[in-house]
Amino acid sequence: MPKLVIIGAGSGFGGRLSLDTLSRDALRNTEICLCDLNEKRLSQVYAYVKNTIEHYNLPAVVRASTDRCELLPGADFVVTSIAVGGGAYYGDPFNFEVRIPRKYGVDQSVADSMSVGATFRFLRTGPVQLQILRDVERLAPNAVHLNHTNPMSMLSNLHATQTSLKTVGLCHGIISTNAVGCNFLGIDPEQARYTVAGINHLAWFLEWTHEGRDVYAMLKEKLSHPDDPDVKKFLVDESVRAEILKQFGYFPTESNRHDSEYMPYFRRTRALRDQYSLPERTLTDTFAGTRDWMSDGAGDKKHGEIVRSHEYTTGIMEAVVTDVPFRFNGNVLNRGFITNLPQNLCVEVPCIADAHGIHGTYVGALPTQLAALNAVQMYIQDLAVQAVVNRDREAAFHAVALDPNVAAVCSLPEIRRMFDELWEAEAPHLVWFDKNHSGPVPETCAP
Repeated sequence: MPKLVIIGAGSGFGGRLSLDTLSRDALRNTEICLCDLNEKRLSQVYAYVKNTIEHYNLPAVVRASTDRCELLPGADFVVTSIAVGGGAYYGDPFNFEVRIPRKYGVDQSVADSMSVGATFRFLRTGPVQLQILRDVERLAPNAVHLNHTNPMSMLSNLHATQTSLKTVGLCHGIISTNAVGCNFLGIDPEQARYTVAGINHLAWFLEWTHEGRDVYAMLKEKLSHPDDPDVKKFLVDESVRAEILKQFGYFPTESNRHDSEYMPYFRRTRALRDQYSLPERTLTDTFAGTRDWMSDGAGDKKHGEIVRSHEYTTGIMEAVVTDVPFRFNGNVLNRGFITNLPQNLCVEVPCIADAHGIHGTYVGALPTQLAALNAVQMYIQDLAVQAVVNRDREAAFHAVALDPNVAAVCSLPEIRRMFDELWEAEAPHLVWFDKNHSGPVPETCAP
């Protein structure tokens, strides 16, 4: 019986990955272990998964605990999907990471992957994830670790360089980007074939075909008709990525609002944000969303429908269990996979999973202009990782100072003041950086 432990099961991934696991024949007898510090969310997702197993009369079992050390022994797979210090996209400290930079003219849309906000998210998240993975090393040293927490590149770098685990970072941005392009063209995304490589949230569709036809040629032909209503809508919804395609020749992954944060061309003035239809981020103090498994009724028998999502996670698990290879895009250290990007830092490349683990594949050199856009972010990520590993506040400042959006609007003294204000606001979550601190890092997990 395979054993899966999901740490941060109260996030959007807890219920979804449980259903994905149950959808695969080789995994239907999995022991699914759900862990979260939010007891209400944990009880809700536990009841949902348990009811699903019972409804379909499956051989799987489900357990739940707020103590990961109770669940980890003997795990084959460990998923991390956590938010440290508060809600992932509401309340503090997330609101600090958007509101304080905004005072200095630095506008962010998501602030979770590459930005000043993302760097501070990593500074508060990285030490906690290291604590978690130390427990995994001790209690389940042969487990495959599958990370769904942002900032993906920084965390994947930290995991790969500071632990002995088989580990990979996973994101659905490539799949969703393929769907955006194909749906715009009116073709089936499932029939598209592509090679994508770069870094997480800024990887590039290097080759893209659909039933033998060049998707890029199809895109450029359709975009040459600006009066077409579909084109007009696309040029609003995908204004940033359409501009990147036009100016740099390739379409990037993730989303329009994400990608607007990673370069200095789109957010530095209100006029530019209006030009590219980029609204200001609305900040909230409470979680306004819902999950399929959320219910107030203790006796509610709500169950999930076993319809598989596009997440890679359980395909990897099935490949490890069956030794039937599974191809996906993953975040791994660059071991010669992309030849003109820094080595031994995190890249997103085609990977193969099998019983021996995760194997990145060779891509070669990116077009130089794309490599340049990626490399600056990789060095920023490296500085952030150095900051956590060495408890080095100054390395963290350098990571912020080199951010393209920050450098486009702030002087160095302004960046220093912004950095210090953020550090003071998040001080309770940055105790790791006090070199006199020897105890565990305070942990909180929320969706």
